[in-house]
Amino acid sequence: MRHPTTLGELRRAVGEGRVPRRAVKSEARENLIRKLHAGDTLFPGIIGYEESVVPQLVNAILSRHNFILLGLRGQAKSRILRSLTDLLDDRLPVVPGCEINDDPLAPVCAACRRRIAEEGDGMPIAWLSPSARFVEKLATPDVTIADMVGDIDPIKAARDGLSLSNELTMHYGLLPRANRSIFAINELPDLAGKIQVGLFNILQEGDVQIKGYPLRLPLDVMMVFTANPEDYTARGKIITPLKDRIGSEIRTHYPTTRQHAMNITAQEAWVNRATNGGASCSNCVIPQYVREVIEEIAFQARGDQKIDKRSGVSQRLPITCLENVISNAERRALVASEDVIVPRITDVYASLPSITGKFELEYEGELRGADAVARELIRSAVANVFGGYCDDIDLRRVIEWFDLGGSLQVGDSSSAAELVEQGHDVQGLLDAATHIARPDASSAEMASAIDFVLEGLYAQKKISRSDQYRYQAGEPPRRVRSQDAAFDTGVQVPGKKRYYN
Repeated sequence: MRHPTTLGELRRAVGEGRVPRRAVKSEARENLIRKLHAGDTLFPGIIGYEESVVPQLVNAILSRHNFILLGLRGQAKSRILRSLTDLLDDRLPVVPGCEINDDPLAPVCAACRRRIAEEGDGMPIAWLSPSARFVEKLATPDVTIADMVGDIDPIKAARDGLSLSNELTMHYGLLPRANRSIFAINELPDLAGKIQVGLFNILQEGDVQIKGYPLRLPLDVMMVFTANPEDYTARGKIITPLKDRIGSEIRTHYPTTRQHAMNITAQEAWVNRATNGGASCSNCVIPQYVREVIEEIAFQARGDQKIDKRSGVSQRLPITCLENVISNAERRALVASEDVIVPRITDVYASLPSITGKFELEYEGELRGADAVARELIRSAVANVFGGYCDDIDLRRVIEWFDLGGSLQVGDSSSAAELVEQGHDVQGLLDAATHIARPDASSAEMASAIDFVLEGLYAQKKISRSDQYRYQAGEPPRRVRSQDAAFDTGVQVPGKKRYYN
């Protein structure tokens, strides 16, 4: 459909019903109703909120509310706000060059009213896309009321020879510039109290006053916010009168099931190395149990007493961990000249740098150290996941082989062929790995399954394991360090070997 290009054409299109004219909250409401009737996906990419957060969002939008999302870090709050643009019309008519996206049929600023009076129906019309109608601001303590609302510009007054009391001397802030749009403020408690007071009028009366000048701008804005519940006491708070003016308070949460968490990680993580950044190997196969272990680390961390629950454990932990795990497997495949990248549980231990920065420790955790806590989380995750795989597998022969004095030395950089060859020496190990791997599994997948069985038995304390670090030539020899060492520097060194016995 051809969009009107002049004010006269726009008047006729609105009169004929070809161009809708409505407030932004009504626009979002009506487009949401249309999506509900059509059975469309309401918030693409938002996983695990179908029965909790999404219904509350729908209710808030249908009620034409301003709303706030309360939740810990890494709970997709910002993504939800940015997806609200899907509820806006494809195009919105505005006065060209207007700082506040003025409606050509009902302008509120003096400059636009003067221009329309001068040019009449021949004035050209500009059109805004939905993405241009989303204004986002991260609240910080240094934000001023002039940043949010606006101020008088003496330079503009001097240049145009205007009095400071003239409306044309106004410099509009972010809030007026979000007119007829969605205005999102992230981390609302970080906004100073006096700045929060400045939001009262826009939330309740729908207008804004600038610098004490008797100027009233009846803005059309949908206000949405995010906040961490703990920030009410940690860094700042949302003042009570502002909370009272926010229509709906919606609480987000972390994934409640491992499958939801895996779907989120699969959606967000950079896995396909063949399409971005150059292809090092022809294929990447991630075993299901590796994905499950990575997700289980986050679940274990959220329930661990040594980790501060108030700060949360972001869903970014499994995302960055999976990327690091694949990279470690990629490095091993490059060294061994293998065509397929298949991560192992050992690679999860190598991804500690992507784990330790994702949680805050309590006092007990500080005594243990972030690396030691992370290793405990990995071991607990492996034990939990392995328990779901070993029910149908006969592991008695493998355990008996180690109980009778058998030992196995495995290098972290061992190729798939080397690890499979070593697996032949342990009675029952290949049979157990075959039950876990695919029927048509490659040697790299079999090697990963063997590693999973060994690490699973170690995690369940049915066999023991110790690590030895082999240093570069010329360096002094170092002692063997147990993986269970309470205080571990966590320094990554070349040539680490694991001894199972």
